[in-house]
Amino acid sequence: MAALLDWLDSRTGYRSLVRRALYEELPRGTGWPFTTGSIVTLLVGCQFVTGVGLTMYYVPAPSLAYDSVRFIMSELPLGWMLRGLHYWGASFLVVAAVVHMLRVFLLGSYKAPREVTWLSGLAMLLVILGFSLSGYLLPWDQKAYWATTVTINVARSTPILGEYIASVLRGGPDLGALTLGRWYSAHVFLLPATLVTLIVAHIALMRMHGISGPIEPKTGRGEAFFPGHVAKDTVMMAVVFASLFTVAALLPAHLDEVANPADADYIPRPEWYFLSLFQLLKYFPGPLEPVATMVIPGVVIGFLVLLPFVDRHDGRHPLRAPRRMFTAAMVVIGIGVAGLTGLGVADSPPGYDADWGLLPIAGWQIATDAASPCARCHTSGGPAAPLASTRITKDEEWLLSHMADPVALGPGVRSAQEPAPRAMMSRFKAQAVVAYLRRERAGRAVPEIDASGRLAAVTYAETCVACHRISGDGGTMGPDLTRVGSRRDPASIRAVIEDAPAVYGETAMPPFKSRLKPEQIDALTAYLASRQ
Repeated sequence: MAALLDWLDSRTGYRSLVRRALYEELPRGTGWPFTTGSIVTLLVGCQFVTGVGLTMYYVPAPSLAYDSVRFIMSELPLGWMLRGLHYWGASFLVVAAVVHMLRVFLLGSYKAPREVTWLSGLAMLLVILGFSLSGYLLPWDQKAYWATTVTINVARSTPILGEYIASVLRGGPDLGALTLGRWYSAHVFLLPATLVTLIVAHIALMRMHGISGPIEPKTGRGEAFFPGHVAKDTVMMAVVFASLFTVAALLPAHLDEVANPADADYIPRPEWYFLSLFQLLKYFPGPLEPVATMVIPGVVIGFLVLLPFVDRHDGRHPLRAPRRMFTAAMVVIGIGVAGLTGLGVADSPPGYDADWGLLPIAGWQIATDAASPCARCHTSGGPAAPLASTRITKDEEWLLSHMADPVALGPGVRSAQEPAPRAMMSRFKAQAVVAYLRRERAGRAVPEIDASGRLAAVTYAETCVACHRISGDGGTMGPDLTRVGSRRDPASIRAVIEDAPAVYGETAMPPFKSRLKPEQIDALTAYLASRQ
């Protein structure tokens, strides 16, 4: 073995590399704050490993992307954990990168001769955010589709080059297969290659100039990187990975319903680390939008880029002159980002995706009833797949037309001379079935609901859905009833249902006391009163 190692060393020089890597002398007083870089490296490695695992099952095509992610989470053994580690690892990585940057700032480690090391670190932070942004679209669910639409619209606000940039991001006239292909390519090829290059350069520059050490240099001989500091790095990396594993296990990665380009009422929300920019858009509407998307972020990034070139004094203490003004500027930036993020969280709309509401429950009853017209074809051994295994890939208008006239494969297929048959079901019932299929495809279990609730669901689908919304489904002419029980007691809800003109005066809502059976009114009243 000794002879083999001697031969290997003569060919590679690995012993000198190991000595340089492990026994480099660190400045005296180098402690726990200097473990942040190792934490970032660990999390980058986790993202690469879990990302490779996900690409083995993910299909970057709009018709298959969503179902491939669902397969990973529900069918692949421990696939939910694999995606959870990757999903939450993105947030952990952003936090770790920002903490590392703040550590470098507070200790003044960006000063000469480490200016280029600082710039390479900033570039790495921007690439990490680029990873989060490009990976956002890949699940092809509602949240991904509409948040990406907003992102491309923001890019369009760029002066002069806005339309060109938006066209490059889309890959075509609309957000679709070309968009998904481009973002997937950037996420798994372009950005990883860029990040690896920056990491290698960053580490090489760090080794060239050495670690800056504590703010106040301490006299005396320093300690070797191994074993003292390696032990600190190992402990911190173990704590961070254990935390990531715990979060991934207790909070499985989110998957919204499949992307629906026809649902223009969906309110997109980005991940928390982009909420500050998203919130900033609210204060600069219309022609002022570039101020929020370009000017303010550009000023912040410009400040960070120029920092090592304008702060050239020898002092490194963040609270002593002349560094105090730079520390104050960083505090203002931090407060601004934190404040905007908090406002964005407060303004976040309620999540409807996990709530079935009445419309999909009605659709479930309509579609699965033994006498349902759907059962003629969508049955085991029938001409179409059973509803439990049906995966909707057509747009909503196609589905509605198909349920009205199953013979026609799409809107406008039947010629004008050919008489259309009597509709198989009303449009409102068809919308209920579509709502059910979307939740079925998202893997949402049908909730247990009693006979009164089922009656309320069908009544809502037949009578109320055109004007009133519950859990994101329905019309918008009337008030949203998602949480009506927190605003009204059962008696006032019943009074509105029975005779709205008597309650409100002039209103478009007709009285339903004579149109609905007493048991239908009872069921609707009980259900709506429970919506707290």
